[in-house]
Amino acid sequence: MQHRIIVLGAGYAGATAAGRLAKRLRREDVAITLVNAEPDFVERVRMHQLATGQHLRPRPFGEMLAGTGVEPKLAEVTGIDVDRRTVAVTDAAGARQELAYDTLVYALGSGWNTHGVPGTAEHAHDISGRPGALRLRERLARLESGRPVVVVGGGLTGLEAATEIAETRPDLDVALAARGTLGDWLSPKGRLHLRRVADGLGITVHENTDVTGVGTDHVTTADGTSIPAEVTVWTAGFAVHPVAQATALEVTGTGRIVVDGAMRSVSHPDVYAVGDAALATGPGDKPLRMSCASGIPMAWQAADSIAARLTGTKPPRTPLRYFNQCISLGRKEGLIQYVTADDRAVRAALTGRLAALYKELVCKGAAWGVANPTFGMPTRRRPVVRGNAQEPSAVNAEA
Repeated sequence: MQHRIIVLGAGYAGATAAGRLAKRLRREDVAITLVNAEPDFVERVRMHQLATGQHLRPRPFGEMLAGTGVEPKLAEVTGIDVDRRTVAVTDAAGARQELAYDTLVYALGSGWNTHGVPGTAEHAHDISGRPGALRLRERLARLESGRPVVVVGGGLTGLEAATEIAETRPDLDVALAARGTLGDWLSPKGRLHLRRVADGLGITVHENTDVTGVGTDHVTTADGTSIPAEVTVWTAGFAVHPVAQATALEVTGTGRIVVDGAMRSVSHPDVYAVGDAALATGPGDKPLRMSCASGIPMAWQAADSIAARLTGTKPPRTPLRYFNQCISLGRKEGLIQYVTADDRAVRAALTGRLAALYKELVCKGAAWGVANPTFGMPTRRRPVVRGNAQEPSAVNAEA
Protein backbone atom coordinates (compact mmCIF):
# COMPACT_ATOMS: atom_id res chain seq x y z
CA MET A 1 0.00 0.00 0.00
CA GLN A 2 1.60 3.24 -1.16
CA HIS A 3 1.90 6.23 1.15
CA ARG A 4 0.03 9.07 -0.57
CA ILE A 5 1.84 12.42 -0.60
CA ILE A 6 0.08 15.40 -2.13
CA VAL A 7 1.94 18.64 -2.76
CA LEU A 8 -0.27 21.68 -3.30
CA GLY A 9 1.30 24.38 -5.44
CA ALA A 10 4.18 24.09 -7.89
CA GLY A 11 6.09 27.30 -7.35
CA TYR A 12 9.72 27.29 -6.27
CA ALA A 13 8.95 25.67 -2.90
CA GLY A 14 6.28 23.16 -3.94
CA ALA A 15 8.01 21.87 -7.07
CA THR A 16 11.31 21.57 -5.23
CA ALA A 17 9.70 19.62 -2.37
CA ALA A 18 7.99 17.20 -4.77
CA GLY A 19 11.16 16.47 -6.72
CA ARG A 20 13.25 16.02 -3.61
CA LEU A 21 10.73 13.63 -2.10
CA ALA A 22 10.79 11.57 -5.31
CA LYS A 23 14.54 11.23 -4.97
CA ARG A 24 14.44 10.35 -1.28
CA LEU A 25 11.72 7.69 -1.49
CA ARG A 26 11.04 4.64 -3.66
CA ARG A 27 8.21 4.72 -6.19
CA GLU A 28 6.79 1.43 -5.03
CA ASP A 29 6.40 2.89 -1.53
CA VAL A 30 4.96 6.35 -2.22
CA ALA A 31 2.62 8.04 -4.68
CA ILE A 32 3.50 11.72 -5.07
CA THR A 33 0.98 14.06 -6.70
CA LEU A 34 1.80 17.69 -7.49
CA VAL A 35 -1.34 19.83 -7.83
CA ASN A 36 -1.05 23.14 -9.66
CA ALA A 37 -3.44 25.47 -11.44
CA GLU A 38 -1.05 26.11 -14.35
CA PRO A 39 0.56 23.53 -16.65
CA ASP A 40 4.08 24.89 -16.45
CA PHE A 41 6.49 26.37 -13.95
CA VAL A 42 6.29 30.15 -13.51
CA GLU A 43 9.51 32.01 -12.73
CA ARG A 44 7.88 34.42 -10.35
CA VAL A 45 11.08 36.37 -9.81
CA ARG A 46 10.93 37.38 -13.48
CA MET A 47 7.37 38.71 -13.67
CA HIS A 48 8.62 42.29 -14.10
CA GLN A 49 10.50 41.08 -17.18
CA LEU A 50 7.41 39.38 -18.57
CA ALA A 51 5.39 42.54 -18.00
CA THR A 52 7.80 44.59 -20.07
CA GLY A 53 7.57 42.33 -23.12
CA GLN A 54 10.50 39.99 -22.59
CA HIS A 55 10.22 36.34 -23.58
CA LEU A 56 10.51 33.75 -20.83
CA ARG A 57 11.41 30.19 -21.63
CA PRO A 58 8.40 27.83 -21.13
CA ARG A 59 8.97 25.07 -18.57
CA PRO A 60 6.12 22.51 -18.83
CA PHE A 61 5.75 20.29 -15.79
CA GLY A 62 5.21 17.31 -18.07
CA GLU A 63 8.82 17.69 -19.21
CA MET A 64 10.30 18.80 -15.89
CA LEU A 65 8.83 15.89 -13.96
CA ALA A 66 9.33 13.23 -16.63
CA GLY A 67 10.94 10.14 -15.14
CA THR A 68 10.73 11.35 -11.54
CA GLY A 69 7.62 9.43 -10.55
CA VAL A 70 5.84 12.65 -9.55
CA GLU A 71 2.36 12.86 -11.06
CA PRO A 72 1.38 16.43 -12.07
CA LYS A 73 -2.31 17.25 -11.71
CA LEU A 74 -3.66 20.38 -13.38
CA ALA A 75 -6.35 21.69 -11.04
CA GLU A 76 -7.26 24.48 -8.65
CA VAL A 77 -7.41 23.74 -4.93
CA THR A 78 -10.81 24.75 -3.55
CA GLY A 79 -10.74 23.25 -0.07
CA ILE A 80 -8.91 21.06 2.44
CA ASP A 81 -10.35 18.84 5.16
CA VAL A 82 -7.43 18.18 7.49
CA ASP A 83 -9.48 15.89 9.72
CA ARG A 84 -10.53 13.59 6.88
CA ARG A 85 -7.18 14.18 5.10
CA THR A 86 -8.72 15.16 1.78
CA VAL A 87 -8.22 17.95 -0.75
CA ALA A 88 -10.99 19.28 -2.99
CA VAL A 89 -9.88 20.37 -6.46
CA THR A 90 -11.51 21.61 -9.66
CA ASP A 91 -9.90 21.01 -13.04
CA ALA A 92 -9.90 23.29 -16.08
CA ALA A 93 -13.11 21.71 -17.39
CA GLY A 94 -14.91 22.47 -14.13
CA ALA A 95 -14.94 18.87 -12.90
CA ARG A 96 -14.63 18.52 -9.13
CA GLN A 97 -12.66 15.81 -7.39
CA GLU A 98 -11.59 14.85 -3.90
CA LEU A 99 -8.04 13.61 -3.36
CA ALA A 100 -7.06 11.63 -0.28
CA TYR A 101 -3.62 12.00 1.29
CA ASP A 102 -1.51 10.51 4.04
CA THR A 103 0.93 13.43 4.05
CA LEU A 104 0.17 16.89 2.69
CA VAL A 105 2.70 19.54 1.65
CA TYR A 106 1.00 22.93 1.46
CA ALA A 107 2.83 25.33 -0.88
CA LEU A 108 0.09 27.49 -2.39
CA GLY A 109 2.15 30.63 -1.94
CA SER A 110 0.87 34.17 -2.09
CA GLY A 111 -0.59 36.80 -4.37
CA TRP A 112 -0.84 40.56 -4.30
CA ASN A 113 -2.13 42.35 -1.23
CA THR A 114 -4.31 45.40 -1.89
CA HIS A 115 -4.48 46.19 1.84
CA GLY A 116 -8.06 47.24 1.19
CA VAL A 117 -6.96 50.46 -0.47
CA PRO A 118 -9.93 51.84 -2.44
CA GLY A 119 -9.66 51.44 -6.20
CA THR A 120 -6.65 49.12 -6.14
CA ALA A 121 -8.47 45.95 -7.20
CA GLU A 122 -10.36 47.83 -9.92
CA HIS A 123 -7.64 50.03 -11.38
CA ALA A 124 -4.15 48.81 -10.39
CA HIS A 125 -2.02 46.13 -12.05
CA ASP A 126 -0.51 43.14 -10.26
CA ILE A 127 2.74 41.33 -11.10
CA SER A 128 2.71 38.67 -8.38
CA GLY A 129 1.79 36.05 -11.00
CA ARG A 130 1.71 35.42 -14.72
CA PRO A 131 -1.92 36.47 -15.44
CA GLY A 132 -1.35 39.89 -13.88
CA ALA A 133 2.02 40.34 -15.56
CA LEU A 134 0.51 39.52 -18.95
CA ARG A 135 -2.31 42.05 -18.42
CA LEU A 136 0.24 44.71 -17.53
CA ARG A 137 2.32 43.73 -20.57
CA GLU A 138 -0.66 44.31 -22.84
CA ARG A 139 -1.48 47.62 -21.16
CA LEU A 140 2.07 48.96 -21.41
CA ALA A 141 2.25 47.96 -25.08
CA ARG A 142 -0.75 50.20 -25.76
CA LEU A 143 0.50 53.10 -23.69
CA GLU A 144 1.49 56.19 -25.65
CA SER A 145 4.81 57.96 -25.21
CA GLY A 146 5.00 60.44 -22.35
CA ARG A 147 2.22 58.88 -20.28
CA PRO A 148 2.71 58.48 -16.48
CA VAL A 149 3.24 55.12 -14.79
CA VAL A 150 3.34 54.85 -11.01
CA VAL A 151 4.74 51.83 -9.16
CA VAL A 152 3.41 51.69 -5.59
CA GLY A 153 5.72 49.96 -3.14
CA GLY A 154 9.41 50.54 -2.45
CA GLY A 155 10.39 46.94 -1.65
CA LEU A 156 12.30 44.53 -3.86
CA THR A 157 9.38 43.89 -6.23
CA GLY A 158 8.64 47.59 -6.62
CA LEU A 159 12.27 48.48 -7.30
CA GLU A 160 12.60 45.78 -9.93
CA ALA A 161 9.32 46.72 -11.61
CA ALA A 162 10.04 50.45 -11.73
CA THR A 163 13.57 50.10 -13.09
CA GLU A 164 12.58 47.44 -15.63
CA ILE A 165 9.74 49.58 -17.00
CA ALA A 166 11.88 52.71 -17.08
CA GLU A 167 14.71 50.95 -18.90
CA THR A 168 12.42 49.21 -21.41
CA ARG A 169 10.23 52.26 -22.02
CA PRO A 170 12.38 55.38 -21.53
CA ASP A 171 9.63 57.34 -23.30
CA LEU A 172 7.28 56.90 -20.33
CA ASP A 173 7.15 59.05 -17.19
CA VAL A 174 7.86 56.43 -14.50
CA ALA A 175 7.47 57.17 -10.79
CA LEU A 176 7.91 55.10 -7.63
CA ALA A 177 5.89 55.73 -4.46
CA ALA A 178 7.52 54.40 -1.28
CA ARG A 179 6.30 54.63 2.32
CA GLY A 180 9.82 55.21 3.57
CA THR A 181 12.96 56.58 1.97
CA LEU A 182 14.39 54.89 -1.09
CA GLY A 183 16.08 51.63 -0.08
CA ASP A 184 16.04 52.57 3.60
CA TRP A 185 16.86 48.99 4.66
CA LEU A 186 20.04 48.86 2.53
CA SER A 187 23.62 49.76 3.41
CA PRO A 188 24.86 53.30 2.59
CA LYS A 189 26.59 51.93 -0.51
CA GLY A 190 23.43 50.13 -1.59
CA ARG A 191 21.24 53.19 -1.09
CA LEU A 192 23.65 55.41 -3.01
CA HIS A 193 23.76 53.03 -5.97
CA LEU A 194 20.00 52.64 -6.00
CA ARG A 195 19.58 56.42 -6.06
CA ARG A 196 22.04 56.77 -8.92
CA VAL A 197 20.27 54.13 -11.01
CA ALA A 198 16.84 55.65 -10.38
CA ASP A 199 18.11 59.10 -11.34
CA GLY A 200 19.84 57.73 -14.43
CA LEU A 201 16.63 56.07 -15.60
CA GLY A 202 14.63 59.22 -14.99
CA ILE A 203 12.45 57.68 -12.26
CA THR A 204 10.65 60.17 -10.04
CA VAL A 205 10.76 58.89 -6.45
CA HIS A 206 8.02 59.92 -4.03
CA GLU A 207 9.44 59.09 -0.60
CA ASN A 208 7.52 58.87 2.69
CA THR A 209 4.39 58.57 0.59
CA ASP A 210 1.40 56.51 1.67
CA VAL A 211 -0.94 55.80 -1.25
CA THR A 212 -4.54 55.73 0.04
CA GLY A 213 -6.50 55.49 -3.20
CA VAL A 214 -6.14 54.41 -6.83
CA GLY A 215 -8.16 55.98 -9.64
CA THR A 216 -8.31 55.44 -13.38
CA ASP A 217 -5.68 58.10 -14.06
CA HIS A 218 -4.09 58.94 -10.71
CA VAL A 219 -3.22 57.77 -7.21
CA THR A 220 -4.07 59.70 -4.07
CA THR A 221 -1.75 59.98 -1.08
CA ALA A 222 -2.48 60.35 2.63
CA ASP A 223 -1.85 64.10 2.53
CA GLY A 224 -4.35 64.54 -0.31
CA THR A 225 -1.82 64.83 -3.11
CA SER A 226 -2.87 63.45 -6.50
CA ILE A 227 -0.11 61.83 -8.58
CA PRO A 228 -0.91 61.28 -12.29
CA ALA A 229 -0.93 57.58 -13.19
CA GLU A 230 -2.22 56.32 -16.52
CA VAL A 231 -1.04 52.93 -15.27
CA THR A 232 -0.62 51.97 -11.60
CA VAL A 233 1.45 48.93 -10.66
CA TRP A 234 0.72 47.76 -7.11
CA THR A 235 3.62 46.00 -5.37
CA ALA A 236 2.89 46.87 -1.73
CA GLY A 237 3.25 43.42 -0.20
CA PHE A 238 1.78 39.93 -0.56
CA ALA A 239 -1.18 38.03 0.87
CA VAL A 240 -1.24 34.24 1.22
CA HIS A 241 -3.72 31.96 -0.51
CA PRO A 242 -6.95 31.92 1.55
CA VAL A 243 -7.54 28.15 1.59
CA ALA A 244 -5.53 27.43 4.76
CA GLN A 245 -7.44 29.99 6.81
CA ALA A 246 -10.68 28.12 6.10
CA THR A 247 -9.31 24.91 7.64
CA ALA A 248 -8.70 23.73 11.20
CA LEU A 249 -4.95 24.30 10.79
CA GLU A 250 -3.32 26.71 13.21
CA VAL A 251 -2.63 29.86 11.22
CA THR A 252 -1.58 33.42 11.93
CA GLY A 253 -3.92 36.37 11.62
CA THR A 254 -2.80 36.75 8.02
CA GLY A 255 -3.46 33.08 7.16
CA ARG A 256 0.08 31.68 7.24
CA ILE A 257 0.38 28.12 8.58
CA VAL A 258 2.39 27.93 11.81
CA VAL A 259 5.12 25.29 11.49
CA ASP A 260 7.98 23.92 13.57
CA GLY A 261 11.62 23.51 12.55
CA ALA A 262 10.74 20.51 10.36
CA MET A 263 8.18 22.65 8.47
CA ARG A 264 5.47 20.54 10.07
CA SER A 265 2.15 22.07 11.13
CA VAL A 266 2.09 22.55 14.91
CA SER A 267 -1.58 21.55 14.98
CA HIS A 268 -1.82 18.79 12.35
CA PRO A 269 1.29 16.57 12.06
CA ASP A 270 0.27 15.09 8.70
CA VAL A 271 0.58 18.55 7.13
CA TYR A 272 3.77 20.35 6.19
CA ALA A 273 3.88 23.90 4.85
CA VAL A 274 6.61 25.66 2.88
CA GLY A 275 7.20 28.93 1.09
CA ASP A 276 5.14 32.07 1.54
CA ALA A 277 2.22 30.09 2.97
CA ALA A 278 4.17 29.05 6.09
CA LEU A 279 5.30 30.99 9.13
CA ALA A 280 8.72 29.59 9.98
CA THR A 281 11.44 31.19 12.04
CA GLY A 282 15.10 31.61 11.23
CA PRO A 283 18.11 33.00 13.12
CA GLY A 284 17.15 35.03 16.16
CA ASP A 285 13.66 33.50 16.02
CA LYS A 286 12.75 36.05 13.38
CA PRO A 287 10.01 35.03 10.90
CA LEU A 288 11.38 34.21 7.47
CA ARG A 289 10.32 36.73 4.85
CA MET A 290 8.23 35.74 1.86
CA SER A 291 10.80 35.04 -0.82
CA CYS A 292 12.38 32.44 -3.06
CA ALA A 293 15.43 32.63 -0.78
CA SER A 294 13.29 31.34 2.10
CA GLY A 295 11.00 28.98 0.20
CA ILE A 296 13.60 26.68 -1.35
CA PRO A 297 15.47 25.83 1.89
CA MET A 298 12.09 25.34 3.57
CA ALA A 299 11.19 22.85 0.82
CA TRP A 300 14.44 20.96 1.35
CA GLN A 301 13.76 20.76 5.08
CA ALA A 302 10.17 19.59 4.65
CA ALA A 303 11.05 16.92 2.07
CA ASP A 304 13.94 15.60 4.15
CA SER A 305 11.79 15.57 7.31
CA ILE A 306 8.99 13.64 5.58
CA ALA A 307 11.43 11.15 4.08
CA ALA A 308 13.10 10.63 7.45
CA ARG A 309 9.77 10.10 9.19
CA LEU A 310 8.63 7.53 6.67
CA THR A 311 11.92 5.64 6.57
CA GLY A 312 12.61 5.73 10.29
CA THR A 313 15.84 7.69 9.95
CA LYS A 314 17.08 10.86 11.61
CA PRO A 315 16.02 13.99 9.70
CA PRO A 316 18.81 16.38 8.68
CA ARG A 317 18.37 20.06 9.39
CA THR A 318 18.73 22.62 6.59
CA PRO A 319 20.21 25.97 7.69
CA LEU A 320 17.48 28.58 7.31
CA ARG A 321 19.52 31.74 6.97
CA TYR A 322 20.19 34.56 4.54
CA PHE A 323 23.33 35.58 2.70
CA ASN A 324 22.29 38.42 0.41
CA GLN A 325 19.42 40.24 -1.23
CA CYS A 326 19.63 40.18 -5.03
CA ILE A 327 17.94 43.07 -6.85
CA SER A 328 17.82 43.53 -10.61
CA LEU A 329 17.63 47.17 -11.68
CA GLY A 330 16.84 46.64 -15.32
CA ARG A 331 18.98 44.40 -17.53
CA LYS A 332 22.18 46.43 -17.19
CA GLU A 333 22.30 47.25 -13.50
CA GLY A 334 21.93 45.31 -10.29
CA LEU A 335 22.48 45.42 -6.55
CA ILE A 336 23.60 42.54 -4.36
CA GLN A 337 23.21 43.59 -0.75
CA TYR A 338 25.05 41.27 1.61
CA VAL A 339 23.20 40.59 4.86
CA THR A 340 23.53 38.89 8.22
CA ALA A 341 22.01 35.47 8.83
CA ASP A 342 18.82 37.18 10.04
CA ASP A 343 18.62 39.43 6.94
CA ARG A 344 20.08 42.75 8.18
CA ALA A 345 22.22 44.69 5.73
CA VAL A 346 25.97 44.87 6.26
CA ARG A 347 28.36 47.42 4.72
CA ALA A 348 29.36 45.23 1.77
CA ALA A 349 27.38 45.39 -1.48
CA LEU A 350 28.04 44.47 -5.09
CA THR A 351 26.75 46.94 -7.67
CA GLY A 352 26.62 47.65 -11.39
CA ARG A 353 26.91 45.31 -14.33
CA LEU A 354 28.57 42.56 -12.31
CA ALA A 355 25.67 42.61 -9.86
CA ALA A 356 23.21 42.34 -12.76
CA LEU A 357 25.04 39.25 -14.02
CA TYR A 358 25.08 37.80 -10.50
CA LYS A 359 21.32 38.27 -10.17
CA GLU A 360 20.75 36.66 -13.55
CA LEU A 361 22.76 33.62 -12.46
CA VAL A 362 20.71 33.42 -9.26
CA CYS A 363 17.45 33.46 -11.26
CA LYS A 364 18.70 30.81 -13.66
CA GLY A 365 20.00 28.74 -10.77
CA ALA A 366 16.67 28.87 -8.96
CA ALA A 367 14.78 27.66 -12.04
CA TRP A 368 17.39 24.98 -12.72
CA GLY A 369 17.12 23.84 -9.11
CA VAL A 370 13.37 23.34 -9.48
CA ALA A 371 13.96 21.12 -12.50
CA ASN A 372 16.84 19.35 -10.76
CA PRO A 373 15.91 19.41 -7.04
CA THR A 374 18.03 16.39 -6.21
CA PHE A 375 21.34 17.39 -7.78
CA GLY A 376 24.19 16.22 -5.60
CA MET A 377 21.96 14.02 -3.41
CA PRO A 378 22.60 10.30 -2.90
CA THR A 379 20.90 8.27 -5.61
CA ARG A 380 19.83 5.40 -3.31
CA ARG A 381 16.17 5.71 -2.31
CA ARG A 382 15.24 4.44 1.14
CA PRO A 383 12.32 2.04 1.66
CA VAL A 384 9.38 3.30 3.65
CA VAL A 385 8.80 1.77 7.08
CA ARG A 386 5.43 0.22 6.41
CA GLY A 387 3.94 1.12 9.75
CA ASN A 388 4.62 4.77 8.99
CA ALA A 389 3.13 4.51 5.53
CA GLN A 390 -0.04 2.93 6.83
CA GLU A 391 -0.47 5.07 9.96
CA PRO A 392 1.25 8.44 9.51
CA SER A 393 -0.26 9.84 12.69
CA ALA A 394 1.53 7.19 14.73
CA VAL A 395 4.99 8.60 14.04
CA ASN A 396 4.44 12.20 15.14
CA ALA A 397 7.28 12.22 17.62
CA GLU A 398 9.94 11.24 15.13
CA ALA A 399 10.11 14.59 13.31
